[in-house]
Amino acid sequence: MDLELKDKVAIIGGASAGLGRACADVLAEEGARLAICSRTAANLERAAAEIRDTTGAEVLPIAADLESYDNIKNLVAQTVSHYGQLDIMVNNSGGPPLARSETATEEQWETAVQRSLYFFSRMSREAIPHLKAQGGGRIVNILASTVYQPIPNLALSGATRMGVVAYMKSLADEVGRDGILINNIAPGSILSERMLSNVTNRAQELGISVEEGLAERAKETAVGRIGEPRELAYLAAFLASGKSTYITGTTILVDGGLVRSVI
Repeated sequence: MDLELKDKVAIIGGASAGLGRACADVLAEEGARLAICSRTAANLERAAAEIRDTTGAEVLPIAADLESYDNIKNLVAQTVSHYGQLDIMVNNSGGPPLARSETATEEQWETAVQRSLYFFSRMSREAIPHLKAQGGGRIVNILASTVYQPIPNLALSGATRMGVVAYMKSLADEVGRDGILINNIAPGSILSERMLSNVTNRAQELGISVEEGLAERAKETAVGRIGEPRELAYLAAFLASGKSTYITGTTILVDGGLVRSVI
């Protein structure tokens, strides 16, 4: 199936590794032109070179800390200046600090709000005028399964990302008639640095090895295994594509059946 992504321009946050890198790989394979961003320039340049070598795609690396609003504005401006357009925004950021509800500090709360509520709203707000100029576009937000059920030590993830879900639902309603579709993906038990950090922390609390912790997470899923980043990226590519035309304002789990909620 042709996803109609050839020559579309996509910005992808946190794209030097993990879920963001997987999204960059798949979009590039489908013919999109990319602007990728992460904090560390060396890692980002390496990722850009690997994506170019593997797919032949045009990749613009822009190293920046996207907790800064000025850096977000510069990322979007540089992308549009370089390519002359923007069609797709894949919002992916470092997660909120690991913390429990009763002991989360003020500093941890402030970081969580910056990395979730502010980040997703700022990236989307800066993208909207350029998507409108193209006659439409797509925004895909990478959130977490904590918007469906609590996970130990991830209280701030659930609290702030639920705010993102509500914000994006309102935004999708406001810009849908401009041809802009906005959706969220909620990963669960997909192997990434973030997940490994959480499993490591939990394993230490329980006095078990990280390998045992990963095995326990795998058992919690319906399919009995940990997911791969590309399994999420395939959905991101579809939601960003011209074939996704009647899905907006929704949140879709990619979790191997981890979440048992029926809604």
